[in-house]
Amino acid sequence: MFNFSWKKTSLIFVLVLSLFLAACGNDGDNGATDETTDDQEVNGDLGETDLELVYVEWDTEVASTHIIAHVLEEQGYNVETTPIDNAIMWEAVASGDADGMVAAWLPATHGDLYDRYHEEMDHLGVNLEGAKIGLVLPEYMEDVNSIADLNDFTDEFGGSITAIEPGAGVVQAAEQSLEDYELEGWSVDTSSSGAMATTLRQAYNNEEPIVVTGWSPHWKFAEFELKYLEDELNSFGDAETIDTFVRIGLEEDSPLAYDILDNFYWDSADMEAVMLEISGGTSPEDAASAWVEANRDKVDEWLPAE
Repeated sequence: MFNFSWKKTSLIFVLVLSLFLAACGNDGDNGATDETTDDQEVNGDLGETDLELVYVEWDTEVASTHIIAHVLEEQGYNVETTPIDNAIMWEAVASGDADGMVAAWLPATHGDLYDRYHEEMDHLGVNLEGAKIGLVLPEYMEDVNSIADLNDFTDEFGGSITAIEPGAGVVQAAEQSLEDYELEGWSVDTSSSGAMATTLRQAYNNEEPIVVTGWSPHWKFAEFELKYLEDELNSFGDAETIDTFVRIGLEEDSPLAYDILDNFYWDSADMEAVMLEISGGTSPEDAASAWVEANRDKVDEWLPAE
């Protein structure tokens, strides 16, 4: 009886010891998390590799967002690019739901949104200088050179300014210009940037009168002979910049991505070249890949020195 009890006790001890070792093994599994962390460290300064960039679906921002996304992907990041409404774009970065944007037009176009959200974001500065907004029409409209001139050509244009999305800064400025220049019988007819471009092309090919809300850089200036209407009352403001913003905390979470976004800077000719490719039917991804491959020297300047 004693021997049986001893064996039984030994068996219980073995079982307890086995459970203890299994628990230690589970702790070892938790060490897999540490191993994952070590793997991230081996990747250098990548940090978190899943990123989301948001942008308003203007041709300029389609180009710039896909360019910087391609560069980040080459460095090992998984980048999702999400087209989104102006206000939601700013809100998404400010709230941390998105990681960043290279699509902020300042000081006028996104001025209201900047005032509302900029303190909740990390402003990395300018990525393109010399941007401009205003009313644009074909060069063949030789007798119309200023916004004030539109009052004399209401019937020819049907009193219509072909605009892009409601709420865009250039649309608000166009509406303000109707008041500033007392344009009676005129309206700002909103649609989308794509619809505006299609309407412009159709009118241009037929040499018909048309005036649109325009901005540069834009591929339309490379494809068509266009001009800005003089804005003596400064309804559209001065030259603008396009700036980069990221969510607070990105520098700690994805330091290499943060540095690349911070260094991102190009000029109007670069952007217009990419936009023209996309407008001709090339996908944004392919256009971005081709431009990056052809401009390695410039892209290398965005990468931190090793």
